[in-house]
Amino acid sequence: MTTATRAGAALATTTGDATSHHVMINDGRTGIIVKNTGSTVARTVTFRIAQTVDGQAVAPRTATLAAGEQRLFGPFDVNSYGGKLEVDVDHTELTLTPVRMG
Repeated sequence: MTTATRAGAALATTTGDATSHHVMINDGRTGIIVKNTGSTVARTVTFRIAQTVDGQAVAPRTATLAAGEQRLFGPFDVNSYGGKLEVDVDHTELTLTPVRMG
């Protein structure tokens, strides 16, 4: 995870893995840059919600990115998303760059 600084910080990007879940530390000041590197197809990223309501799982938050689109998501509330943010992608064309605002 890259922590933002006034001097600037080099970003560490990971290629999405559609079969394995991605997990990152979440302290409530965590964000993630998701980019669809593909040129033709929209792709979906899913953020799992750790919280339950009356013992029932809460539906995960999803977002669809158009081809070539890049978005910054977050911050993620620790009470809802947990101390470890679980992120799923539907294709390897999505790249993930976790960031933390210092």
